[in-house]
Amino acid sequence: MPTRKLKLDVSDEEGNKISITITGELDRNKVLQVLDFVELLNVGSLPNEKRSVVDLSKFERLQLVIKRKFPIGWFTSQELMIAYEDTLNEPIGLSTVSTYLHRLVNKEVLMRAGSSAERKYKLLRNQRMDKTALIQP
Repeated sequence: MPTRKLKLDVSDEEGNKISITITGELDRNKVLQVLDFVELLNVGSLPNEKRSVVDLSKFERLQLVIKRKFPIGWFTSQELMIAYEDTLNEPIGLSTVSTYLHRLVNKEVLMRAGSSAERKYKLLRNQRMDKTALIQP
């Protein structure tokens, strides 16, 4: 894998600025670890995330799982179902996941590719930056 450089600059509501630079072999897992670290710092969090996850609808919780676990790259409905159950420790049916994914595609939050047997989804580029669009019912 080629050597790459990733630089992330974020700031919080109080004006604190954090810069993270990673140079070397980058893969999806390393990028996700950086994003998890930023989330732990509570930098750039959504106002809706300050509500308890219990207060959110299942549709909103699914959107948060997508944002946190699949901010980049493609994922399947099966992978999303497993991530949802692992993250929230509550079951969700595959048909429910598929229905919600279809709604997010129609709202142009996600893009869809592949045949029905090999369907994959990905957050649209502008949705990764505009986090508030993910929580609108």
